[in-house]
Amino acid sequence: MPEGHSVHRLARQFQDVFGGRRLGVSSPQGRFAAGAELLDGHTMVEANAHGKQLFLKFDHELFLHVHLGLYGAWSFGGDGSFTGASSIGAPRRIGERETGPSSDEDAYTGPPAPVGAVRVRLVSEHGWADLRGATTCAAITPAEAAAVMDRLGPDPLHNRPGDREEFIRRLRRRKTAVALLLMDQSVLAGVGNIYRAEVLFRQAVDPWTPGTGIDAETAGRLWDDTVSTMSDGVRDGRIVTTPSTLWTGGGPVAPDADAHFVYKRDGLPCRACGTLVGTTEIGARKLYWCPGCQV
Repeated sequence: MPEGHSVHRLARQFQDVFGGRRLGVSSPQGRFAAGAELLDGHTMVEANAHGKQLFLKFDHELFLHVHLGLYGAWSFGGDGSFTGASSIGAPRRIGERETGPSSDEDAYTGPPAPVGAVRVRLVSEHGWADLRGATTCAAITPAEAAAVMDRLGPDPLHNRPGDREEFIRRLRRRKTAVALLLMDQSVLAGVGNIYRAEVLFRQAVDPWTPGTGIDAETAGRLWDDTVSTMSDGVRDGRIVTTPSTLWTGGGPVAPDADAHFVYKRDGLPCRACGTLVGTTEIGARKLYWCPGCQV
């Protein structure tokens, strides 16, 4: 599932290529036909993300609300002025690396015939975007958008005044394991399996510690490190949590094998202490941690 940094990059992409433009909205697959009819011919005025939720606001106050889930993905194409990544979502490589624009985009003559089950297609005079496989795709009112937001915790990529304190409060009032709480979108919006594992390792926190057992100072460090690592992800378009001193090859970009401390490194020596990285399931998702460092 794409993590919050990818959805924030998506929001930026939509603002850049569709902001202030009148869009044709359709549902080639047919499942979103009624919603597409409500949005078709209107101008997209603003794109925003909160956690893993994407909201595209139109000039008649309706929103296109999308949650990609495990299988959702957006694909983009257009002319030379339609800049940005050409595909964001699943399937993807570890680290959320995105695919760049193709070499023939200057020859753009309009959107191609839909390929696969395209839930919604957005079209401007310069390009198009197709959505496939999303968990949520709905045309919603401002009140419905507010109701979605009310169910979510603070987003580290907004990091608004009071967000840090609110995260600490929500985390420390629960007896649930901190590894589950970091993935609970009502506690912290946007974190997925990679950031969860990496931030817990970087802050040397035992994943099974209950929220009530996390002191305020440690909870604050978890927030601060999540803000830092996710902001790097927005900037770079992939998740890299290791310093360049650990990268092999001497290049300026981390090889995939060197990008993380513990995520998908089960059975390999910890980069800090040499203990074999462990893995187990918690909340139906794999958890990676170092039994030596995270005690």
